[in-house]
Amino acid sequence: MAARAGERKLQILQTIAEMLQDPKGEKITTALLAKKLDVSEAALYRHFASKAQMYEGLIEFIETGLFSVINKIGAEEPSGVRQAELMVALLLGFAQKNRGLTRVLIGDALVHEDDRLQARINQLLDRVEASLKQALRIAATSQELLQGEDAAAAANLCLSFVLGRWQSFVRSGFAREPMAQWSQQWPMLLAGCLSRPV
Repeated sequence: MAARAGERKLQILQTIAEMLQDPKGEKITTALLAKKLDVSEAALYRHFASKAQMYEGLIEFIETGLFSVINKIGAEEPSGVRQAELMVALLLGFAQKNRGLTRVLIGDALVHEDDRLQARINQLLDRVEASLKQALRIAATSQELLQGEDAAAAANLCLSFVLGRWQSFVRSGFAREPMAQWSQQWPMLLAGCLSRPV
């Protein structure tokens, strides 16, 4: 029974993520979600206490997925510059594969929802920026960055680039893919703070 309850929770979260892929970006209500799943609204509340809790489940999924890979990059890649590159590529690629979740990441899907959800996204983004900063500090100690370059400023630049690509992806109705032109843009992005060509 517990396994089936877990499966139903996952099905609910997957359905929300699918509904968020609609480029029109209509507000998801529990009534609409219940209709899509062919269950009653009461059935949804047997698995989640509120709609906010459903979104928290999506945020946890995003966080677990991203940080399992970010931590692996940090453990396996010795070059700080390469770590930062892989992390930024991960963030762009994740969005490209998970259109609905990108709307959660930029806060678009959280408008008119509980404020704590946006706070959770902000915390997630702060953790991403801290990981980028750590990678760029490694790059600085390995002389991969110019003397005196600020790892915090470079990390913020990388995250701002990602957020801009995510916004562009959602605002274009998912037409402008985050990974488009990535191979050309990465050298441009860090050209000002690399001590040698990428």
